[in-house]
Amino acid sequence: MTANNTPVDRRTALRTLAVGAVVGVSGCAAEDGPLPGPDPGTDGTGTSDGPFRNVGVEGTTLVVELAPDTEIDQVNLIQPNGELWGTRGVAAGAEQVSFEFRAAYTPGEYDVLGLNGEETVVEASLAIRPNLEIREVGLYRNHRDKPWEEVYGESDTNRLINGEAFVTVANTGTGPETVTELVFTGDVPNPVENPRRNGIERTDSAIVPVDTQVDLYSASFPFGSVSPGGMGCSSDGNHGEFTVTLETAIKASEVTKTFDVEYSGSSDLDDCSITITEA
Repeated sequence: MTANNTPVDRRTALRTLAVGAVVGVSGCAAEDGPLPGPDPGTDGTGTSDGPFRNVGVEGTTLVVELAPDTEIDQVNLIQPNGELWGTRGVAAGAEQVSFEFRAAYTPGEYDVLGLNGEETVVEASLAIRPNLEIREVGLYRNHRDKPWEEVYGESDTNRLINGEAFVTVANTGTGPETVTELVFTGDVPNPVENPRRNGIERTDSAIVPVDTQVDLYSASFPFGSVSPGGMGCSSDGNHGEFTVTLETAIKASEVTKTFDVEYSGSSDLDDCSITITEA
């Protein structure tokens, strides 16, 4: 993130013509939708009859919708620590201004200030915080409709696809999050606490926008050949549980979820029936 790091008083920030920007990173693309939140001075839905018609995060972007013929000529965004995040000029007839939130930002309460000259015309506050949830873990043998060959390529497809997994992640918060590492531990054939790369196929990190669900694909072969400490298949059935962990860039704490798993029907992992359910 590139921003003005000099602490400033919130009122001083009204006169500061600095521009803040956020540097994006590569990640998973997915459809997203708006998730506007209530703001002080509004009707409780994020909308208002004042100069700000709507203030909310859509995907990875904070969007400020403006009333027609507004007299606001500048919008300032103030971070939770009181520093200026950025300034946007309002051209005549503009319907909205926006601030991009992608690679790095501080979660918390942000103030959006609408100015006319040096006078504050309107002010709104909103919480911008991610909240990731792990929804599902799936394998090729149970979810053949997923774009496996698109993700892993067609070469050596059977061996690779049979050993990898997808993890469905949803962001139910009010700010985007960036996943930097995907880890499988516990009763999988190949548990790896420290993946060779970051455990995510074809990307260094994956952005999960607000109100969006994405599939992350593994790159650590968690359901491949049995390694020391891993669980294999059995004709009589082996039962266990494993944990999926996401390391993230914005929220300090890890995101984890544990699943029950059963390996049955064969002693050969390639022919094994693997059933995954929530623990």
